[in-house]
Amino acid sequence: MKISFKKTYKFAVKSALYITLFSMGLVGFLTYYFFEFSLKFCLLFGFVVSVFSFFVIQYRVEHFIYRRVKKIYDDVSLLESSTFRNQPITTDMETLTREVKKFATDKKLEIEMLKVREEYRRDFLGNVSHELKTPLFTVQGYLSTLLDGAINDKSIRKKYIERAEKGVERLIYIVQDLDMISKLEIGVINLDISKFDIVKLIQNVFDLLEMEASKKDIILMFDMKYNKPIMVMGDREKMEQVVMNLVVNSIKYGKEQGTTEVAIESLTDAKIIVRISDNGEGIAKQNIPRLFERFYRVDKSGARSQGGSGLGLAIVKHIVEAHHERINVESELEKGSEFSFTIEKASKFNR
Repeated sequence: MKISFKKTYKFAVKSALYITLFSMGLVGFLTYYFFEFSLKFCLLFGFVVSVFSFFVIQYRVEHFIYRRVKKIYDDVSLLESSTFRNQPITTDMETLTREVKKFATDKKLEIEMLKVREEYRRDFLGNVSHELKTPLFTVQGYLSTLLDGAINDKSIRKKYIERAEKGVERLIYIVQDLDMISKLEIGVINLDISKFDIVKLIQNVFDLLEMEASKKDIILMFDMKYNKPIMVMGDREKMEQVVMNLVVNSIKYGKEQGTTEVAIESLTDAKIIVRISDNGEGIAKQNIPRLFERFYRVDKSGARSQGGSGLGLAIVKHIVEAHHERINVESELEKGSEFSFTIEKASKFNR
């Protein structure tokens, strides 16, 4: 650490002045009453005293404070603060106080951030453990039953092996989603930007999820008939996953005999907005800010019975933001939810 002084003579000058005035007054008083008064002698005496006092006070104060200030710097340096390591030692109390206060504020913010991260890490590990534990125990239970003798019964054997396979598929699904979201977060996955028809993409998702929706008698529909292609720019495969995850989510939490409706609107000259709405159970206001967190579930008790990895909305958010676009959600309990995201136009779009 570089050692240098920021010279501040204000204190020494004032102190020397007080001593000089007192000394001159005392000498003037003594010479007036006991000796012949001499103004030159008093002025010379005052000058000598002031210079001597100034240097003595300045030297003593600097070294007295410096030893204590250096200890503060040494103690602070143990905390690996780049700010203090790069700053010269100063005996200016105002500067030191300001630096220490700034250091303390920065450290407080850093500690609070670390606490938040630690809490998030604990929640994340707990959620991963829970998500993996359920299918693992399911697979283990079926296999253990088969090994205990049920394997000899053909009907039970087939049924249990099929159920164990579903558990393994769920494990693979969770691991694949974890791998994808990890790569999205660190920017490893590159986007393959191309021009495609967003209407055709959404219709393809409807076709893939038609049977899933029919289990709850949910109708998948557009808000109107789109006779012409609507060309957009983006990674087609990943944007299809965005639409797929949002439609699956609306089916999962939609009410029976309900609807999932998709609308495509012109937002600006360069952007369109895709709205996916349902008339399902809706989301409480306090849950909306955390909706895109990994493994966050609105219904802690029954949501896991709906299946899925708990990463769908988190993946959606990362893919949309990787395109430098925005995703939004509006919801009201018992009335339904609307998820919307923007995407860049490939050409001028007219409704």
